[in-house]
Amino acid sequence: MVITSGRVVAGKIVVEGEPLPEGAVVTILAREGDETFELDASMEAELLASLAEARRGETVSADEVLRDLRNSR
Repeated sequence: MVITSGRVVAGKIVVEGEPLPEGAVVTILAREGDETFELDASMEAELLASLAEARRGETVSADEVLRDLRNSR
């Protein structure tokens, strides 16, 4: 799984950084106008800790997550 961002240009999504492979299936989440979200202190701390883990390469592959979800049923 890849998480990236981009902008709509002339009605098409232009991805920042490395291009996605041809035929990639994507899910688009778009903010509306000046939409924001708020976190309480504990949620913000959890988000910051998760970002730090990701920067250190402490991640789990999408395959492993899906396998765990299947096995938890």
